[in-house]
Amino acid sequence: MTKLKFYIPLLLAILLLPLLTSASHAARSAKKQIVAETRLSSPAQVLELKHWSNPDYTRISIALERDVIWESHELDKGAGRSGKPGRIFIDLHNAKLGNSTRDITIGDGLLKGVRAALYKPGVVRVVLDTDNIRDYKIFPLSDPARLIIDVRGERRTEISQLENSLTNRVQEPPPAPKSDRITKPVKKQPALSKIRRIVLDPGHGGHDPGAVGHSGLQEKDIVLSIGLKLREKIKDELGLDVVMTRSTDIFIPLEERTAIANKVNADLFVSIHANAAPNRNAAGIETYYLNLAKTEKVAQLAAKENGTSLEKVSTLQAILFDLMANYKLNDSAHLAEEIQKAIYKTAKAKYPDTKNLGVKQGPFYVLVGASMPSILTEVGFLSNTIEEAHLKDPSFHDLTADGILDGIRAYITSLK
Repeated sequence: MTKLKFYIPLLLAILLLPLLTSASHAARSAKKQIVAETRLSSPAQVLELKHWSNPDYTRISIALERDVIWESHELDKGAGRSGKPGRIFIDLHNAKLGNSTRDITIGDGLLKGVRAALYKPGVVRVVLDTDNIRDYKIFPLSDPARLIIDVRGERRTEISQLENSLTNRVQEPPPAPKSDRITKPVKKQPALSKIRRIVLDPGHGGHDPGAVGHSGLQEKDIVLSIGLKLREKIKDELGLDVVMTRSTDIFIPLEERTAIANKVNADLFVSIHANAAPNRNAAGIETYYLNLAKTEKVAQLAAKENGTSLEKVSTLQAILFDLMANYKLNDSAHLAEEIQKAIYKTAKAKYPDTKNLGVKQGPFYVLVGASMPSILTEVGFLSNTIEEAHLKDPSFHDLTADGILDGIRAYITSLK
């Protein structure tokens, strides 16, 4: 068994080598394009530094006016640390400090703080003052542009309840009127396993509508309705705690959604979306977990949901193999299978022509960094006129919520 555990990662690396090589070439092409654009433009502003302290890691976000070329370096590596990174700094080229940029103090056992200054004309240096770091990963996001740094290590102290913007992002519904509580008693069942808290993530929101149907129906509204219905069903029928990344029409950055799930120690993360495709005949239900895209269509969908270009998806794929080091790949695949099977079964009972597009893998930013089983489900195609009519119907929202609930229940039961 020990030998098997050794050979599985090696075999996986060999199988994925062609994909990684292709992604690496695409990433280099994308970088060359950014270099060319950078040389012709004025310096981009560094707008804001943000952080989220999670049980397993600390995430830093550097908000930028637009994409920039960057380099990362380490100081004091190996000085009493057995090769662990010391102080980390990132140089942002053709950049300048914005008026609102402020240093941040963290003190969470991994990072002491983050500071930014103009290192030399045209170069802004962002320094991460470390406490006890084991490793770190850096990846870019676009629209809006930002650079994400995830640092991991062993905390010397417990995380206190830090005051940060994340606290305000975790939205809970207002208490129900007293009359509602009397006429609608809650019928909670005991939790079936160690799964106690689920984070539901209705995609997009605010200024980001997501996919838009021919009639003007917006993805952000559909998935929020499904998410709110699903929250009540999970609470009432499974007796589990549910946290929403958003419960109103607001925009939450992709990197913050996963940070919310990690912050509240969620056991499952379910991101809900509606699909779209250039082919108006495309239809059906599909569910994803994090991995490299195996087809061009998956890469295109990831670009849409990531709010970025196909080239930027290739950039992510080039580093995704390392990012997945702590990702619960098998558990996520299992969760995806159960949810896909249940949504399809529920939908097909009312809509016999429903297509089962199956479980797939894709490089979705919203799943990067999740420390629990996490999936993204696409509940239908807004670009298909028949499915758009279904997605407009509140009864379909309820039906879909039932399907996701059944999938979660099946997954929890299987853990016995």
